[in-house]
Amino acid sequence: MEHIGIQTRLACPGRFGSDNQMDIETLIIGAGAAGMMCAAHAGSGVMIVDHAKAAGEKIRISGGGRCNFTNLHCSPDAFLSENTHFAKSALARYTQWDFIELVDQHGIKWHEKTLGQLFCDTSAKEIIEMLRNMMQVAGAQLALNTGVESIKAKDGGGFKVRLSGARNDLIDARNIVIATGGKSIPKMGATGFAYDIAQQFGLHVTTTRPALVPFTFTDKRFAPISGVSTPARVTAGSGSFDEAVLFTHRGLSGPAILQASSYWHEGEAVRINLIPDQDLSGWFKTQRQSQGKKQITTVLGDLLPSRLVDHIAKEMDIDGRVGDLSDKRIQSIITALTDWHLTPQGTEGYRTAEVTIGGVSTEDLNAQTMETKAVPGLYFIGECVDVTGWLGGYNFQWAWASGMAAARAITA
Repeated sequence: MEHIGIQTRLACPGRFGSDNQMDIETLIIGAGAAGMMCAAHAGSGVMIVDHAKAAGEKIRISGGGRCNFTNLHCSPDAFLSENTHFAKSALARYTQWDFIELVDQHGIKWHEKTLGQLFCDTSAKEIIEMLRNMMQVAGAQLALNTGVESIKAKDGGGFKVRLSGARNDLIDARNIVIATGGKSIPKMGATGFAYDIAQQFGLHVTTTRPALVPFTFTDKRFAPISGVSTPARVTAGSGSFDEAVLFTHRGLSGPAILQASSYWHEGEAVRINLIPDQDLSGWFKTQRQSQGKKQITTVLGDLLPSRLVDHIAKEMDIDGRVGDLSDKRIQSIITALTDWHLTPQGTEGYRTAEVTIGGVSTEDLNAQTMETKAVPGLYFIGECVDVTGWLGGYNFQWAWASGMAAARAITA
């Protein structure tokens, strides 16, 4: 447990020998990206609690340990929600450029990978340390190994909160900010706490499900080519993404698959174009003339990994010599390669999902402040809200932007 800043106002007897009663301005529940960002900017009288033993654990493991902290191309179009307009305000008032400036001010070196994704040069721990330092300067108090037993609204405004775990304080808070995330990666302590609190106060919670998650196939059809990766276009529902597909023992993964999973619903087929943006009709006809004696699988090896070619040749019934291909047969092979329909049995679930799609309904929140419309002083920020970004730094940008929106409202 760590303490920075706020002093105990009143000691009084409690169930565990001695409880502390504290009057504070703002209690933030959840010391992840959104919660720490809010705590660093929410002014004086802030306490942030988390049941984990360390702050920012999802930041620490993100981006292979280097934290994909934002994306150069971040825009509202890259976010899913029942209200597609909700995220616009927060994202416009705290942009990727604002966070990049913050990172630069703290001397954190970074680099761009593909598709505008920005990573720390050294370690994700630098982002955590930056936020921790900002919280300390702001005078926020951080209490780890500390849960929340109950939250009750007080007559006349404000809240009474009973903490549990390392601290058993009774808190009187003018504002409460829920920043506990979604259900993804439960081994790191993720729970549905935010949704329970929302429903306790009469807010709606949209249907939640794992997102940015691999697909599974119970027949293990791709086990023989586990580890093979290839660029492709993957489409599920209204989402279509050009990135790598990775075949695994359990099914399909890779960036394109993770992206498409956010748009997929159980029972639907996923469509894969293994060779996008190429005139395959012209290519096959050229091969038919110049390499007519070669096997079709041999020439396809110029376009796709050989192990993948051997696998799909059996599945798509592709065999024979290139010179024997009729125009009709060429077209059927092209269709098989560019519109491969696969129906997953499911996903790997919250265990490996990077985010949770759905959450606290945006219809119950003020888009500019993240405050609930029905309960003054109660805010929801970050992943627990029904706003989910694409893979590649978008969800961190939502955490920074929504955290800042709440902080600015609290200090206004």
